[in-house]
Amino acid sequence: MSTVRAARARADAFALALALAFAYPCAQAQPPSGVQVQAQVPEDAPDLADLPPATLERDVHEFVVQNDGSIEEHDDSTMRANTTAGVDAVAQRYVWFNKDGEMIAALSAQTIDPDGTVHEVGASAIRDVQEPRSAGAPTFQDGVLRTVIFPGVQPGSRMRLVWTKRRAKALHARTFSYFAEPPGEPVELQRLVFDLPADLPLHVDARGYEALAPVSANGRTRYVFEYRHGPYVPLEPGAVARVNWGARLMVSTVPDYAAFAARYRDDAADPTATDPSIAALAQTLTAGVTDPHEKAARIYDWMRLNIRYVALFLGETAAAPHRAVDILRARYGDCKDHVALFTALLAAVGIRAEAALLNLGPVYELPSVPGYGVEAIDHVIAWLPELGVFADTSSGGVAFGYLPAGVLDRPALLVDDGVLVRTPATQARNRMARLEIDVAADGGAAYRFRVEDTGAGAEPERNTLRRATRRQAREIALQRLRQAGLAGTAQVSTSALDATEGPFAVTVAGTLEHVVWPDGTTALPALSSFPGGIASQLDAWLAVPRRTQPWACVGGDFEEHAQIVLPAFARVTDMPRDISASVPTSADADGIQLDYASHYVFDPASRTVQISRRLAAHFGRQMCSPDQFAQMRDALVRMQRDTRAQIVVRARTR
Repeated sequence: MSTVRAARARADAFALALALAFAYPCAQAQPPSGVQVQAQVPEDAPDLADLPPATLERDVHEFVVQNDGSIEEHDDSTMRANTTAGVDAVAQRYVWFNKDGEMIAALSAQTIDPDGTVHEVGASAIRDVQEPRSAGAPTFQDGVLRTVIFPGVQPGSRMRLVWTKRRAKALHARTFSYFAEPPGEPVELQRLVFDLPADLPLHVDARGYEALAPVSANGRTRYVFEYRHGPYVPLEPGAVARVNWGARLMVSTVPDYAAFAARYRDDAADPTATDPSIAALAQTLTAGVTDPHEKAARIYDWMRLNIRYVALFLGETAAAPHRAVDILRARYGDCKDHVALFTALLAAVGIRAEAALLNLGPVYELPSVPGYGVEAIDHVIAWLPELGVFADTSSGGVAFGYLPAGVLDRPALLVDDGVLVRTPATQARNRMARLEIDVAADGGAAYRFRVEDTGAGAEPERNTLRRATRRQAREIALQRLRQAGLAGTAQVSTSALDATEGPFAVTVAGTLEHVVWPDGTTALPALSSFPGGIASQLDAWLAVPRRTQPWACVGGDFEEHAQIVLPAFARVTDMPRDISASVPTSADADGIQLDYASHYVFDPASRTVQISRRLAAHFGRQMCSPDQFAQMRDALVRMQRDTRAQIVVRARTR
């Protein structure tokens, strides 16, 4: 099931997607010419700069669960817009439902002015919108947003939304789970109520939510949880999701992960998995191949390049995949459909694989009780035990044997074995770059930049350019030039785009404007790479001077070399000094290995500057702590300062 916070976050994202797809914002209304408008602000009015945009004043969310798995869900919530930004954020709200088995039984909404005047939301301002993610996929047309547009909203207005949703078509008898994470706004009161049959116990993992004493009567038990919180400290750039250390609530009638895996396994049983059409395709894809790893890689590549991914998160709809033959015929599916067809194709050539349930996103620990949720289990990939490989065919741009960063270092529930394991914490990632700049007599330059990715970074870059037109590839290169503070032209060439594994090289060549000024002094950036290299990594890690929240630390090995040939009029007056910096491999550094070195040479005879930089960053994990950041900060700052070094060039006096 979706969570309180997740439902609103999804709705906000959908609203933005719809706005971008179908309309441009209208110009703001202006007062008539010659009319001066002056706001009257009371002396005791609060400073709007200190107000959060919106506040959740009250949210009472109740679930009434029956033994047969049917559910009635009732929500009564009031949001207050504190500022103009808050008006934009909450003046339109949504209720998500799956029309295949769910219905909105009742819905009412009002805008309440600051003076207490109530404006009912009319029927014309309540409409159903197809969920954008399922557009164009007939078998996924069941996700619907009931959209409520509130009238007359201004700072200080309250938006009350009351609705009842019923699920008559149970996903599982006697099975219920719900994950809640607080919304991003301050919460004056959130109360979550779960009303279940008394013989259906609720298993709970609560952090930050206050559990009231359960009350049993008339053969049923009510569980109540409350949450209150003032304004939140903003997430720091690069920080992982707040749920990793903040409040969360998971409730489930499933006692443990083994039982949860068994339910998924039973739902995923598919008699069409051995259909002759699937066996024939698998044999065709692996013809002439005897090595199981190569067989699996060929099937994996066919899947990711031919089966379109329809991004519906696990748990939003029925947890059973579509039939394998239907997925093959339609050529699209969500994550569980990808796993169903992929494992069926593998089985047809004698390779065992099973589903692995996990979270897709910046969540590094699952709750102690099992259940679906945007910050709990919401994705499934495949595990090939005989090859020791996890595979996510829905990721599209990742080579076989690697995983997208969003599923690395996560707990994964193996569906056949019913046990929790962990996906790899790290994977090989290497980048080699060479930049050549030849400055002409007018101060402009010709350049050539070649970068080769090996390991995890190779296929994502190859896939990006594989799907790009020549014009799009040139625009990507020009954008990277601009990010480096340069202006010029770009022509792009690559190594083979039809490969699906192995290193990938991109070469960009063209001209640059105003590299060195023919008169006066130029502070020439000591570049050794365009964006994506060592400097980009360091800038991301040092996005804030101090960290108080866990952050994502993805390492790799980087090597960069640059050569800048200066014109005859140029005289080098200052060069950077070589440096080396590292974080010691000691117990205090908690296993972190961080080593950096740079080297600069100027040859006056050929007027050539040579720059070399190397960075080896190995964290051993995907989530680092604020203490670990503090341990490595001084070394990171030295490295970053070096990547921003300049070569001072002065035009010779004529």
